[in-house]
Amino acid sequence: MKLEFLGAAHEVTGSCTLVSACGKRFLVDCGMEQGKDLYENAELPVAPGSIDFILLTHAHIDHSGKIPELVARGYRAPIYSTEATHELCKIMLLDSAHIAEQETAWRNRKAKRSGKELCEPPYSVADAEKALRLFKTCSYRKEISPAKGISVRFTDAGHLLGSASIEITAEENGRRTTVVFSGDVGNTDRPLINDPVSPKAADYLVVESTYGDRLHGARADYVSQLVSVLQDTFDRGGNVVIPAFAVGRTQELLYLLRIIKERGLVHGHDHFPVYVDSPLAVAATEIYSGEMDEYYDPEALELLSRGVNPIKFPDLRVSVTSEESIRINQDREPKVILSASGMCEAGRIRHHLKHNLWRPESTILFVGYQTQGTLGRLLLDGAQQVKLFGEEIKVRANITAMEGISGHADRDLLLSWIDGFEKKPKRVFVNHGDDTVCDVFAQAVTERFSIPAEAPYTGAVFDTALDAFTEEGNRRQIEKKPEKERESTAFRRLSAAVEQLAAIVQRYKNGANKDLSKFADQILALCKKWDR
Repeated sequence: MKLEFLGAAHEVTGSCTLVSACGKRFLVDCGMEQGKDLYENAELPVAPGSIDFILLTHAHIDHSGKIPELVARGYRAPIYSTEATHELCKIMLLDSAHIAEQETAWRNRKAKRSGKELCEPPYSVADAEKALRLFKTCSYRKEISPAKGISVRFTDAGHLLGSASIEITAEENGRRTTVVFSGDVGNTDRPLINDPVSPKAADYLVVESTYGDRLHGARADYVSQLVSVLQDTFDRGGNVVIPAFAVGRTQELLYLLRIIKERGLVHGHDHFPVYVDSPLAVAATEIYSGEMDEYYDPEALELLSRGVNPIKFPDLRVSVTSEESIRINQDREPKVILSASGMCEAGRIRHHLKHNLWRPESTILFVGYQTQGTLGRLLLDGAQQVKLFGEEIKVRANITAMEGISGHADRDLLLSWIDGFEKKPKRVFVNHGDDTVCDVFAQAVTERFSIPAEAPYTGAVFDTALDAFTEEGNRRQIEKKPEKERESTAFRRLSAAVEQLAAIVQRYKNGANKDLSKFADQILALCKKWDR
């Protein structure tokens, strides 16, 4: 078995690993990068159409977001995930494609006015719809065989509804090798979902390290923290603006707000409104409210058995249209505004920040990880002024963060999760963490378990038969290219078309000679036309 590390190598987002085993090539995750890109990423070394299947750990865009782009470039094989991951991808991938189309249309309007070259989105809504038709769902702990000699098992990772660690076993050349991909390992004692479960055994482990250099501290009282922020802000007459990931974190906060409402914990503001201002978050909340019993924790299941919806309550208001979103800030009543994106890089949250950052009576409450280079991280780090929609905004609002609500395990929980393996891996690869954090956590693994652990760079290739790296990967950091050296969008589209053609040719390898000759004549005629 060979592992080629393509994404989230010394970086937090863009998870993607190409695996070769039993004559097959497949991906574990195919995520989009978010925030600052530090290293020059290795390109996918094979045509998308030649990939045999994809194993998807969970629905977050930094793990799933480039799947429609693969489809646009010729991928047509199965995508294996849990049912909840498929349901969430139905809204997340379509939303991502819609945003890409909108942003491209906006750029093209500017380009037309300035006489610059037009561009195209990396993928379309139609590509996302094609991708969604390729999903095949499976349950936790049930073994599947996507190809001869390869077996796969999904285990609850406790990070998001339907999230999974993936155990892959390959039998080839008389060797049986098991590799586990952790996916994103969740924190413990979180609303709605179960704690992460450790797979039983692995020869090799690929583990995330988002919080691999720090501890969350003692189990935080989420409700008390939230009540304190709400009470203080409402008493000042301000809004509590919460940049929250539309899928997962928004629903957890609704769970906590339901408890606060039910117990009357905020005094003098009994009917404070809670706005969910994100079409994606609204759709995800409906999925969380559906029949997803396999993924809920016992407390949520007990509420459902009594007919109580864990994440809905009086004074909950949803905003779908732009007009509804605009009216939120026209109303001066103190309120909670839950909006995406969670790192403030895009979406409606930026409009709410524009209307509230300058108000000393308001609070911006962060409830999730903020990657370096994002607006969310700048605000948490104490920025005094930021630019939104071309306007300089003075930061006067109270900027704070909830402690301990992270969806990721911290260093000790990650180590404990590894310790839960009945058969420990003989080697560990660390990814999905900031540059230095990956190395710090790799050292912690070695010190704790006396297991070799390292953080591969993008493009590194490890051969389990040799128990060694055959390619060391790329440590070059990105240098911004001059405008004239950048490839045009049209050229990238042409390159993608060539990849798709190559994949189609491979599928016709055993076709009839007559058909192959006709196909070859058509390609040669096309080459002759453009060879000038």
